[in-house]
Amino acid sequence: MNLKSMLDDAVRRFGAKTAIGMGERRVSYAQLDEDSNRFAHALIGMGVKKGDRVAMIQGSNPEFVVVFFGIMKAGGIAIPLDSRYIGDELVSLFNDCRPKVLVVENPPLESLLPDIGRFSSVTHVITFDPAYDSKFTVYSKIIADNPPEPVDVKIKPDDIAIISYTGGPTQKPHGVALSHRSICTEAMNSAEVLRQTEKDVLIQFALPMYHQFGLTAVLMASMYKGSTVAVVPGTGRSVQSFMEAVEREKGTIYMGVPYIYSLMINVAKREGIKHDLSSLRLCLSGGAPLEPVVVKLFKQYYNFNILDVYGQTETVCQITVCPLDNSAPIGSSGKAMPCWEIKIFDENDNPLPPNHEGEIVTRGPVMTEFYHKPEATAEIMRHGWLHTGDIGKLDKDGFLYITSRKRRMLILKGQNIFPADIEEVLSAHPKIAEVKVQGTIDIVRGETVKALVRLKPGETATEQEIRHYCQGRMADYKLPREVQFVEKIPEMIPLWRRQENIDAAELILEG
Repeated sequence: MNLKSMLDDAVRRFGAKTAIGMGERRVSYAQLDEDSNRFAHALIGMGVKKGDRVAMIQGSNPEFVVVFFGIMKAGGIAIPLDSRYIGDELVSLFNDCRPKVLVVENPPLESLLPDIGRFSSVTHVITFDPAYDSKFTVYSKIIADNPPEPVDVKIKPDDIAIISYTGGPTQKPHGVALSHRSICTEAMNSAEVLRQTEKDVLIQFALPMYHQFGLTAVLMASMYKGSTVAVVPGTGRSVQSFMEAVEREKGTIYMGVPYIYSLMINVAKREGIKHDLSSLRLCLSGGAPLEPVVVKLFKQYYNFNILDVYGQTETVCQITVCPLDNSAPIGSSGKAMPCWEIKIFDENDNPLPPNHEGEIVTRGPVMTEFYHKPEATAEIMRHGWLHTGDIGKLDKDGFLYITSRKRRMLILKGQNIFPADIEEVLSAHPKIAEVKVQGTIDIVRGETVKALVRLKPGETATEQEIRHYCQGRMADYKLPREVQFVEKIPEMIPLWRRQENIDAAELILEG
């Protein structure tokens, strides 16, 4: 199966049914199919051939789905990207994957206008704002001017469908290349394990479609089963708007990051629960470690269990899930899903027995490669196993526990941040002699960014000055929350490790 055939099958079975709901707007499977055909015709008319890359900077909405499947039907490779990337970061990414077409909403198009000329591989820009009709191609014109009939492009299961750039620093990007087969297998796997049906309504909130968890476990799994994805609309979205959407749409499944569940606990503490959430049958957490205190407090306030999952972009999406009967021990991320095998290896790549801590390795429908990086691919794919860079253990029953991290990375609100990105920017500051970045444990956010800075002799600076320098030079979520000036940078920068026995009082109320 490929992603085009997955949509074809959904149209045959559920054509008139709502695929995507966003506020008052409802888009059926049949309409998605026709509009994505139109978009595929437009891409082919722009010279996109099989294997060409198309970059997407879009929010979670029906147009994202149309563009994505249009790329698939044209035989292209989708590059879904975070809209918070700035020009320098995009130049680095685009130099790596060389997209022929850029599809971009406004915002952020307006802020990127000075950088468009630096995207040397991009021959066409598609936007959704009619104000740019004279400069770029406008989406509405594509839909109006192209036919709804299918295009004739043959797609093989092992063709690359997506290159995702959440798997490494943007200054030295590692694009995770995922095949149609791997994505379809993982989407089907997820849907079956969660017993998803066409009656389910999945709420898409704070887990964007460009993120592999949101794209595969929410959107693609729903395409496979004929479920409806209800997107929480609006730019000023809040936890209250999420709960309103659950009540209004009769949402049955929510997949989010631990940060959202922490905020929900804070809302319940501060305001009480004002919405009927009884339609929910599953709440899943992924993208970052889920602390046991969050699970306990969520159960206390909402009388509902959170099922933890574990995975990463290199594995397409999640590779574990907690049993639906809530029998998983608190603190575990569940067991391996069908099609996946998990082991714990020591430093010499030897398997370890139960309850021994080591690197988590896995095999199954993993990534094809780091795009055009054979040495990096060989390093992570050793002896037939994908080495995750995460540290954990398996108990005697096969439950996985994430305990620490081997690679230099921190996770803020479910978003991967690589210290190398921030260090490269700060190293160019004229007053800075040396800098190291680390994560600081934050029970609500996961980790926050802390920069250790050694200034050049005779120089002085303030925290505000250093943070201000970072603004406009990196995506906003990477900005240091704390700057500490030091005489000497420590040789060893501590990596994240799960905190034991966190007290409930540490869940800080936010304004």
